[in-house]
Amino acid sequence: QVQLVESGGGLVQAGGSLRLSCAASGSIFSIGAMGWYRQAPGKQRELVADITRGGSTNYADAVKGRFTISRDNAKNTVYLQMNSLKPDDTAVYYCNAKAVPAQGMGVWYNYWGQGTQVTVSS
Repeated sequence: QVQLVESGGGLVQAGGSLRLSCAASGSIFSIGAMGWYRQAPGKQRELVADITRGGSTNYADAVKGRFTISRDNAKNTVYLQMNSLKPDDTAVYYCNAKAVPAQGMGVWYNYWGQGTQVTVSS
């Protein structure tokens, strides 16, 4: 099994910054793309940013220029640096990873973290 553990959420004033981290652990054969999604109350979960194993990135229009996603393949960890935060960024942020577990017979699975709350006050 593969587990994703997030950290770094919290309460920040508008204009502030936070850095989220997500570490993958367990019996992992391979990890592919990793990313961050968010879900605000009453809204659907949406992609914030993702990054391939090779470092190619993709961002939602709402966060371009403010958020930066990065990863450390040696640590199986993905990060999200969030700057110039706005109240609209308030949501539960979820880490996502595509991975092959050690006993997965080469099959890719989609894994989710438990979520971390980010609250931006105005």
